[in-house]
Amino acid sequence: MDFSLQSHASFIGRPASDLPTPSLILSKPVLEKNINRLQQDVQELGLSFRPHVKTLKTLEITRLMLANGLHRGLIASTLSELRGVLPLAEEGILNEALYGLPIYPSALPHLHSMRQSHPNLNILIMVDSPQHIPVIEAFNKSTPNVRPWPVFIKLDVGSRRAGVDVYSPDSGPELEELVNVVEESSAVELYGFYCHAGHSYSSKGEEEAGRVLGSEVGGVLRAVKLINSEGKGEKKRKIVLSIGSTPTAHVVRQVKQYLTAERSLNSAVDVDVEVHAGNYPTNDLQQLSTDLITPADLAVRVLAEVCSVYPRRNEALINAGTVALSKETSAVPGFGRLVDKPEWGVVRMSQEHGILGLLNGESEGEGKKVDDVFHVGQKVMLHCQHACITAAQHFVYYVVDGEEVVRETWVPWKGW
Repeated sequence: MDFSLQSHASFIGRPASDLPTPSLILSKPVLEKNINRLQQDVQELGLSFRPHVKTLKTLEITRLMLANGLHRGLIASTLSELRGVLPLAEEGILNEALYGLPIYPSALPHLHSMRQSHPNLNILIMVDSPQHIPVIEAFNKSTPNVRPWPVFIKLDVGSRRAGVDVYSPDSGPELEELVNVVEESSAVELYGFYCHAGHSYSSKGEEEAGRVLGSEVGGVLRAVKLINSEGKGEKKRKIVLSIGSTPTAHVVRQVKQYLTAERSLNSAVDVDVEVHAGNYPTNDLQQLSTDLITPADLAVRVLAEVCSVYPRRNEALINAGTVALSKETSAVPGFGRLVDKPEWGVVRMSQEHGILGLLNGESEGEGKKVDDVFHVGQKVMLHCQHACITAAQHFVYYVVDGEEVVRETWVPWKGW
């Protein structure tokens, strides 16, 4: 059988164990379960939802996350992802897409081109510095037929990645300045405030994740108070407050306790609260380390093959290294963990070599001797630490049913 990438569809109908190694395998039942659970949560809470497409980067998973048009907006981290979702706009099930990096000059021509070719798709951009506004104004001035850009102001609520810090004692004037600059510019229109609690990945349990969720809500509520009551002449307008990360989405039902006063925040606006998340369909060991999910919620695995066994070291070599798995880590030890033997995992790696060893360091007892457990040619399944990074390394995803039979192959959008 031809194992080249171009023949990936030839594995449809075959067991996952027949796949070439290394391969990335998705469990369709687990994906659907995870998606449906969060969808039910946000619907029952009366919140809007905006999925992030950065994890699996395919039309198939995006359609599932949008519930085939129930949710009408999404977030993308790359221009490639935005181009990839355009067919959904053409189908009429996608109305809005946010480019999720603070805007930079070379992205604007590409985004403008998409706006022109897909006028029914509302493309949003993100700013977190007053420096962004002159950049946008210069582009609009030099480019004919450019409509004002709807913008989210990105807030930093503790992750220290992107955004205006809202909790430092001296951050108030900085945020207020940015709000005023946005409001005064004819090149942009304030769409809302956005935060991503990346630091929620260090949470342990529902209580800690809930506190991070509270900090997200508190941050966007603090920001909305800064909107000038006169605005740009509107009597009242809608402002979207976008909160979320996968760990805080797992505890989103706690959000009500933080939103009790939202309607009295600013008489100039109507507030629409939305949740965003991206990793939640797949989950991974980083999510497992938060104690917010169980191993049954992990939808991504990497199939690898044992290349050699080293009894003296009590280790084995597999053909899945940094490129196939990534070097991401978490509170769960190792760079990847065997699905059916969780005491074993990838303890060291190089580009194409992964070294299997005991994650707890103990070598005594049943199942602890490498030559009793592994042999050359044996195929092993691994859970990955960070599904977003691992998936980005693979050029095709093999989608299996509950019986571990390949039923679909999905090809992700690559590049930037």
